[in-house]
Amino acid sequence: MMYAVQWCRSLLFVIQMYVMMPVIGLAFAPWALFSKRGARLACKSYSRWVFWTARWMVGLRTEVRGTPPEGEALIPAKHQSFLDIMMIFTALPTAKFIMKRQILWMPVIGQYARLLDCVAVDRGKRGAAIEKMVKDVDAGRAEPGQLIIYSQGTRVAPGVRMPYKVGTGVLYEQLGQTCVPVATNVGVLWPKRGIYRKPGVAVVEFLDPIPPGLDRETFMQTLEEAVETRSDALMREAGFDPDGTDRDD
Repeated sequence: MMYAVQWCRSLLFVIQMYVMMPVIGLAFAPWALFSKRGARLACKSYSRWVFWTARWMVGLRTEVRGTPPEGEALIPAKHQSFLDIMMIFTALPTAKFIMKRQILWMPVIGQYARLLDCVAVDRGKRGAAIEKMVKDVDAGRAEPGQLIIYSQGTRVAPGVRMPYKVGTGVLYEQLGQTCVPVATNVGVLWPKRGIYRKPGVAVVEFLDPIPPGLDRETFMQTLEEAVETRSDALMREAGFDPDGTDRDD
């Protein structure tokens, strides 16, 4: 019975969330079309609406831990659902994403991704995609900010192990910027697919910076160990054992 009630609340939450996306997007469009500041404010306003409604509609609270960087930085993050995208973006002052090219054609999200100069890559052409990604990132450095990349290349469900892709290491070498990894547990409460949202505290945590200058192999090992270890701890905090089963079930 409790599951059915929570599922119905989740359904109403998801419906209003997607209804409000074009509403807020269109409301900010006159400003966003001519100003990256306006585009960022539109995206952050939408995200804050989602956080607020999630809290009282489904009992899901959001929490950002650690210290988000203010200046230029590479942000390799754990990606579990749409929620971590909004939380990380809202926590940073001038962020943009490296993302799959198909997102550019999504309603509202795609248009705002273009306005924010997000970097679109082709997943299927690994060598060419990395080369183009580096060129596009370098071309966009005129406006300093925080570059978010999902090192595993896709959303990864809690408890699933996937390798970290070399593109993050290439960018780390090319940019020569401080790297601030991000861990999360959001997928425990807001899964990558489906309607159901669990009550609890969804966390994204900015971890200790990794300074520039490491060789690629050392960097990738350091990054993966930091993000996976802390993400596992956060998932356990939310009641999920990444090496076993959900303790709440």
